[in-house]
Amino acid sequence: MTLGYHIYNTYHSDARTLESSLMWLSGQGLAVPNYNCEKLAKTIAVIGGGTSELSVQMAHVFGLYRFPQISYGPFDSILSNKVHFPSVYQLTPKDSTLPLGMVRLIVHFNWTWVGLMISDDTKGETFLWDIKKEMDRNGVCLTFIEKIPASERYNFTPYNYIMPRIGGLSASVVVIYGDNNSLRIMHHIQMLYFTFRKVWITTSQWDFTIRPRHTQYNIFNRALTFSSQTKEIPNFKSFLRTVKPAKYPKDIFLKKFWNSAFGCPFKDGNHVREDCSQNASLEILPLRYFDMSMSIQSYTIYNAVYAVAWALHKMLVTRTEMESLREGDSLLIYPWKLHSHLRNIQFNNTAGDQVFMDEKRIPEANYDINNFVAQRNGREVLRKIGEFIPQSPLGKDFCINENIIEWTQFHMQKHESLCSENCDPGYLKSVIKGEPICCFECIPCPEGEISNQTNMNKCIKCPEDEYPNKERNCCLPKVVTFLGYEDTMGMILACTALAFCLLTFLIIGIFVKHQETPIVKANNRTLSYILLFSLSQCFLSSLLFIGKPTSATCLLQQTIFGITFTIAVSSILAKTFIVILAFKSTRPGSRSRKWVSSRAPISIILVCSLIQGILCGIWLLVSPPFPDIDTYSELEHMILKCNEGSLIAFYLVLGYMGFLALGSFTVAFLARNLPDTFNEAKFITFSMLVFCSVWISFLPTYQSTKGKTMVAVEVFSILSSSAGLLGCIFIPKCFVILLRPQWNTQEWVNHKPYAGRRNHSKVLPHAS
Repeated sequence: MTLGYHIYNTYHSDARTLESSLMWLSGQGLAVPNYNCEKLAKTIAVIGGGTSELSVQMAHVFGLYRFPQISYGPFDSILSNKVHFPSVYQLTPKDSTLPLGMVRLIVHFNWTWVGLMISDDTKGETFLWDIKKEMDRNGVCLTFIEKIPASERYNFTPYNYIMPRIGGLSASVVVIYGDNNSLRIMHHIQMLYFTFRKVWITTSQWDFTIRPRHTQYNIFNRALTFSSQTKEIPNFKSFLRTVKPAKYPKDIFLKKFWNSAFGCPFKDGNHVREDCSQNASLEILPLRYFDMSMSIQSYTIYNAVYAVAWALHKMLVTRTEMESLREGDSLLIYPWKLHSHLRNIQFNNTAGDQVFMDEKRIPEANYDINNFVAQRNGREVLRKIGEFIPQSPLGKDFCINENIIEWTQFHMQKHESLCSENCDPGYLKSVIKGEPICCFECIPCPEGEISNQTNMNKCIKCPEDEYPNKERNCCLPKVVTFLGYEDTMGMILACTALAFCLLTFLIIGIFVKHQETPIVKANNRTLSYILLFSLSQCFLSSLLFIGKPTSATCLLQQTIFGITFTIAVSSILAKTFIVILAFKSTRPGSRSRKWVSSRAPISIILVCSLIQGILCGIWLLVSPPFPDIDTYSELEHMILKCNEGSLIAFYLVLGYMGFLALGSFTVAFLARNLPDTFNEAKFITFSMLVFCSVWISFLPTYQSTKGKTMVAVEVFSILSSSAGLLGCIFIPKCFVILLRPQWNTQEWVNHKPYAGRRNHSKVLPHAS
């Protein structure tokens, strides 16, 4: 059995489509409804149309007669409604993933400012909804949306407004979704508007065979197209290479196409020459005339013909399920009987694809991404540059080769389509109020943070052991540092501490050598030795703060510092009591003399030091100091330091020491004017004033500094306060001992003018 066919035109006009359908049904040139002049008509199915709208228009007519209608246009879920379209079948793969593929392409080239043209119909609205959702998910903005009027496809007026708007907009990339009839009108008016600088992203439904005379001026030149993948039909291209009008003389369509494509001249009577370009081949024709590769529409028609053939074959071999009426040698078949066989048919075509008539089993389309190039020599190329396979795992579903893409004539490299310039690394995007998210301004990352990619919405913090570079686009490793002896500051402080310690021991030596002199005996020389020794240890304790912190040094730093200073301050407190007691002991009948010579001053030192020792012991037991790393104080460094552990304990130790100092200052201030020889009260008052000033200023300074400077501030406070005590109390005595020895004799003391003012002109009693 041989399958035949009739070919009728369809138009984007309800009336013309209805007319063609009725002409086919009536069997004659004049459309007569409900009339068929071909009593023995053998037509059993209809294959058409190329768009959803045409399929719907045809279905309204053919559905009345229950003619099977196989649509070769894009898959449309509307046609899947069997209540309204029970006789319509679809074979084209579903294109619901097309918006995702287009957005993947847009994101790949970092285009964020994109225009969109869609057909003004249900399918266009569905595409708009899907692609907007994907764009929003990927940070792509639509700068404009133009809808191609569905009811005025041959009216130039809407396009005369659309095209200049598109040409004047800032977006360099435009996505088009619709059918080829809309493109036909755009081709007619394209030369009126300069839109050649745009990159057009289109679908395979756009018909690139309709082109202007000069293809290099086509606005769709260098367009990127998504074409549904089709398999190669065996021997199909070989067949096309041998097709010629002489080989198929009865094919009137081939003859007309051949003469038009090869420009055959007319003979007399407007008849075309029969021998025109008989040695030519379809293979040499440019794409605007003929494409040797099979489009998705042609592939679907190919499958549709086979589907009808398979269903008819099944009907014929199952005679018990067929009603037939034989008239002579003819076999009359009712088309509506084909439905039961057609809807469940499935087969493998010659290309190896499995074809389903059950629309629920129709797969999603796989896409080739092509680059259409119309060259200046008239040659046209549809070059595959990538593919989109929705069923593949993420990361393998999309691939593209940028190196073989040819961009527009005015851009030899990739286009930029942005509302705002990209934010370089080191900056973050700040959305402009009232503007789309793709329109933004770039602001530097905050201090301590970086952005290592373009267009980052949020800067990121570097790890604790790294810091941002100057450009704030990468993190650099921090240098581990501490207040060491090799540092200039550490070296100066260490040398200063050692120098003061040596000076203290020198003064001790002087006092030991001149221990029998009045000035040394005054105010209890044992207290002087204790004070000098504690000051030397104060100077040396500062060395524990210099160098790499360890567990041992961290435990000893604050405790030794606190105890030695407590001994020093308590010694000064004991000295002030000695001054007061010595003055009172000179009065007749005074009982204070026994306290001056007793061990009461030593007891003061022991009690005060014991209290400080208890505080330090509790500190070490509850929350002792430990080595720590400060990663925040300095941007480029990690500071090794001792963590105090318990700040409360730290400030308790300092507070107790401050309490003793304040007590010593108060007592010394009250006794500063007592008329005793070698009265130390004035010097102690001044020394405690220096001491308190240093430590009062230390607290805010210590809290406001960070890193190595914090340690240096504490060391400086230790040295300066210790030096203040040493200088104010002992330097005047050394001056007398070394430079004014005549003042350091009993005769000088007895004959001093001050001594005659009162009857107690004598050397202060001492404990030695």
